[in-house]
Amino acid sequence: MASSDLRAELECSVCLNIYTDPVALRCGHNFCRVCIDRVLDTQERSGGYSCPECRETFPARPALQRNITLRNIVGNFLSAQPHQEESGVFCTYCVDSPVPAVRSCLHCEVSLCDKHLRVHKKSPEHVLCDPTLSMESRKCSVHKKILEYYCTEDNSCACMLCVIGGHKGHEMESLDEASEKKKKTLRNVLQKLLTKREETEERVQSLQEHRRKVEEEAAGDTERVTVLFRDLGRRLEDLEMRVLREISGRAERISISIRDLEIKKEELSRKLRHIEELCNVTDPLTVLQESDTGDLCDTEDGDNEDRERHEELLHDGGGLGVHGISHTLHTLSDIITEINVSSYIQGAADILLDVNTAGNDFHISDDRKTVSWSDRKQNRPETPERFQDCSQVLSSRSFSSGRHYWEVDVGGSDGWIVGMCYPSIDRRGGWQSLIGWNNKSWGLYRGGDQYGVIHDSKLILLPPNISSNRVRIYLDYEVGRISFYDLCDPIRHLHTFTTTFTEPLHAGIRIWRGFIEICGGNQRLMTSQGGWIGLVEYATNRIKQWVGL
Repeated sequence: MASSDLRAELECSVCLNIYTDPVALRCGHNFCRVCIDRVLDTQERSGGYSCPECRETFPARPALQRNITLRNIVGNFLSAQPHQEESGVFCTYCVDSPVPAVRSCLHCEVSLCDKHLRVHKKSPEHVLCDPTLSMESRKCSVHKKILEYYCTEDNSCACMLCVIGGHKGHEMESLDEASEKKKKTLRNVLQKLLTKREETEERVQSLQEHRRKVEEEAAGDTERVTVLFRDLGRRLEDLEMRVLREISGRAERISISIRDLEIKKEELSRKLRHIEELCNVTDPLTVLQESDTGDLCDTEDGDNEDRERHEELLHDGGGLGVHGISHTLHTLSDIITEINVSSYIQGAADILLDVNTAGNDFHISDDRKTVSWSDRKQNRPETPERFQDCSQVLSSRSFSSGRHYWEVDVGGSDGWIVGMCYPSIDRRGGWQSLIGWNNKSWGLYRGGDQYGVIHDSKLILLPPNISSNRVRIYLDYEVGRISFYDLCDPIRHLHTFTTTFTEPLHAGIRIWRGFIEICGGNQRLMTSQGGWIGLVEYATNRIKQWVGL
């Protein structure tokens, strides 16, 4: 079958174009779905239905059955004829065998193939354009003339009569000129959109990469958090058991005292009966020869101790009491601080010593992390920043906000003070310049086997059982707290100073024997740790207010 004959078989008898979504009636004739729906809508108003081709009537609106086979044939036919598929416009003059049109004439309202275009008139009124079936859209709706101009004021296309009529005096441009201007604007918009799309794609890729990293870290974080809370739960259970034992132990201690007093009461009763019996004896010799009268007359043995114990038990309120609550809260604070600090150490940042502040008895290592006492003067120049006649040094960095910590290895010396100082600390030498011996510094002290904390010349001695060679100094600037920890296992809280800071704080070291090495940093603690410690502080303060501390 020739191509033209096949095309005729594939044309809808209503629109005379190739089928679009072909459907069949019961009589077997095929139509475009849109076309037959339109026909049936018209017939519905007249009261009857029939096939537009064979006129077969139907008592009710007929159901439409999609013709899949015909649709596939149409698809194969159009794919084999790309030129016709592209435009769908055929030469008006090629009646016997449809030939795709290459141009349309708006003046004649015809479409032309190459053959008929060559013989078409070339006069100016014959305006040629790309093949089109909608020639009316290219003519003025008022004058039915070809649209040739563009009115920049009204933003509309116009024909020649519009130019001298309704658009008289308006600025006009040719369609090509106006089209190029609009294309230029569209290209600029296109470029901006392309740039925005590229930026959006980059952000998407960046977030996707970040999501991959977060997902990779999630497994490790989940495990660490699980271990953290498991450890916290275990420690809290241990603390609970200790507190409960303390509570139940009070009653038990009273019971033991009652038992002891009952025994003593029985002993006193025995003595009382024996003495009464002696007093009733009439024979003087019998009374005088009684061998245990000294023991019988000794009634004050242990009385002071019993009275003290009695008073102590009477004044024990039965609850935890102020001391018990304070001790429990400190223990709880130590547990949470230990867990959080040990769980969230991310790697020590640098605390560097400021050589410009170091006394001349000091040797500072090249990496500014180790300070050693030396009997050889370093002959550093005297400056206002340097400690004179004082073996001390400060850090180069100061802290004026946030939570920070730093750590030192003190195993190389048995004579030292480590702590925090205001920059306004006296540098001229003497006791007033030493860390802790003024109101501008706070320190942890060791002298031989003696440990203590010191501020404003007030020394508080600590038990001499610091078991590790590593000490942590923790600063919470906004809360006004400097704490010292022994980094044994588990971490042990040594002491906390609380105040309101009025200046930035520097780390400070003083030694008079051996050496000290900075092994931790001023790492800023994570928010979660600050949240835990803040929660403990809040609970501690509220309970202290409640019990009147």
